[in-house]
Amino acid sequence: MIPKEWIENAYQRIAPYVHTTPITFDPQLEIYLKWENQQITGSFKLRGAMNKILSLAEWERQRGVVAASAGNHGAGLAFACKKAGIKATIFVPHTAPQVKVNAIREYGAEVRYIKGGYTETEQFAIQFSKETGQPYISPYNDAQIIVGQGTLAIETLQALADTNLKAWLVPVGGGGLLSGIGTTLDAFLPKGSMLPRLIGVQSEASPYMRHLYYTETQKFVVEEPSIADGLAGAVEENSITIPLIKQYADAILLVSEEEIRAAIRYAWLCYHQVIEGSAAVVLAAVLSGKVSERPALLVISGGNIDPDLHRTIVEAEK
Repeated sequence: MIPKEWIENAYQRIAPYVHTTPITFDPQLEIYLKWENQQITGSFKLRGAMNKILSLAEWERQRGVVAASAGNHGAGLAFACKKAGIKATIFVPHTAPQVKVNAIREYGAEVRYIKGGYTETEQFAIQFSKETGQPYISPYNDAQIIVGQGTLAIETLQALADTNLKAWLVPVGGGGLLSGIGTTLDAFLPKGSMLPRLIGVQSEASPYMRHLYYTETQKFVVEEPSIADGLAGAVEENSITIPLIKQYADAILLVSEEEIRAAIRYAWLCYHQVIEGSAAVVLAAVLSGKVSERPALLVISGGNIDPDLHRTIVEAEK
């Protein structure tokens, strides 16, 4: 559905602006961890945002861009727009973590709060874009965003070329990262080879993509507050990520809020890494025994968590 050349072009395009993040191996759990919490802006979201902004036409650049974000997409977009000299207006839920809102502002974008959760914020931003004519930059429903996120998989394949991974575990909200990785694995792994299982993970408090994957509707999801704030909210209707995930993903798992907190604590105590709830879902799936395939690759998608919250979680079991 998405040409291989788009992924290759994105990889070359964003290379001067992003870090090649490290991968470490935990022999006890038999997992590799891709540390996107060490990315510039503290999240993988910079990859897609940078690729999209560098792909814009001149008339789009001149108008400035609009986005909805729980925080990380907004920070990545703000950083990209600052590099490109483009004005950015980012709408965020009124409950957005302050650490993420501060980052958006520090990179030079205008922040506007919307009452409600991510779903309401996204709807408002899309309508604002239609009314003003400023391009709306979705965090997931955009092919250039998706291939930008897929550059993470190219790095991983290069670093682990001789490793027979049995599974990739990827956080999923709107599905941009999972779609990008699935597209990249399909394009770059040898044809006819046994593909690793591609598993999405999200919080049971906001299981929109899981419902779409298994029941093809998200109408009956009852959302609850989640520490995995970056994965929360309904998926945009007719998003291109929906068929891509149906095509490439083998399963979508759910983890509890307690399991996510335990994974955040584990990452700090065992790896000395600060990770946010949205990133911790994949580690939570392993620690709770929901994934049996080994060796597995876990995408640790970000580390932008409120310091006080992180301290509370880490110290909870002492």
